[in-house]
Amino acid sequence: MSAPTAPLLSLVLACYNEEEVLEGSFREIRDTLVDFGKPFEILFVDDLSRDRTRALIAGIVEQNRELAIRVILHEKNQGRGATVSAGFRAARGEIAGYLDVDLEVHSRYIPSLVRAIQNGADVATVRRIYAFQARALDRYFMSRGYSWLVRRILSSSLRDTETGYKFFRRETLLPVLEATQDPGWFWDTEFMLRAERQGLSIREIPGAYVRRWDKTSKVSGLRDSIAYFRRLLAFRRSLQGAA
Repeated sequence: MSAPTAPLLSLVLACYNEEEVLEGSFREIRDTLVDFGKPFEILFVDDLSRDRTRALIAGIVEQNRELAIRVILHEKNQGRGATVSAGFRAARGEIAGYLDVDLEVHSRYIPSLVRAIQNGADVATVRRIYAFQARALDRYFMSRGYSWLVRRILSSSLRDTETGYKFFRRETLLPVLEATQDPGWFWDTEFMLRAERQGLSIREIPGAYVRRWDKTSKVSGLRDSIAYFRRLLAFRRSLQGAA
């Protein structure tokens, strides 16, 4: 019996306590991928959720048997970066990507990122454009301030390293993945900066960010801002030490 044909796209859905949004978001993602019409697989990677996420994933798999869906379950919490990385290492597609499960940036941008890679980019991301929401101004200023620090401290030309919406040509993804060390939220910045420094072709495509108020936020403004600033400085020192 011959092995199944590898899909064009492997989509990683990294999960941690996603029960508030998972089922609705999956339907949107599934419909986007089906309408796009390209062969795909979906990889759920659960980072030891404490809510009903795992049960919901099992239900999604059962209800969508016609789709290529695989599930990776962590036995201990490893962090966002480690969770996304586990999905990428298991991916079989020519293109591998992930997006935040809450869909504060909608799945409708998936085809644009895939086409950007098919047209020659090694990496394609959504650069978040913030819809005006008075209650979300804190997130806007945090994101813009962080982007300014990345460009200032690390001499980067990238506009949004932290976007939770990144797609990669798999053959160029893996070497950068192995060099990236942070297992947590700083993974996004570290990966993008390493990709940039290795000369990979990166496309940042604008996409609307709309804050959701029907879910529990995992971001703590002051605490996370201080932690990110410290990681930026530590990462710069590591690069200088390796030079």
